[in-house]
Amino acid sequence: MWHAKASRISFCVVSLIASAPQASARDGLDEIRKCTGLNDAAKRLECFDAAAKKLTAPRFEGRLGFSTEPFEVPARTRLRFQSDGVIFVLYLKDATGEVLQNLHIGGGGEDSYLIESAGTYSLQINGSEGWRVWIEPQ
Repeated sequence: MWHAKASRISFCVVSLIASAPQASARDGLDEIRKCTGLNDAAKRLECFDAAAKKLTAPRFEGRLGFSTEPFEVPARTRLRFQSDGVIFVLYLKDATGEVLQNLHIGGGGEDSYLIESAGTYSLQINGSEGWRVWIEPQ
């Protein structure tokens, strides 16, 4: 039974890697390598779940500036974002267009923000290079 579950997990991981952006795929593979060394089954599963999140395709991606259409958040949701450039500013807006949170990354990298409440939101994104944004239910 363990081998059948491991095979399903491996198939899912390989499928996710094939559809992931290249940088995220490398990060995900590094995470998976760490997970395989864990002896505790619960910790290993938690580790694989976290690695799988890094392999999912972003909801929004682009280069320079972009404004999203409104989208629904049904419950607490993590907004995860990455930037390849030295400038990245993300404005989280409510349904009326009011800025709720000004988020930024200086010098590239990744960060996240927890949207605490269900509602209708949109994003205004300004970057100097490529960027990606994920919307991950908690």
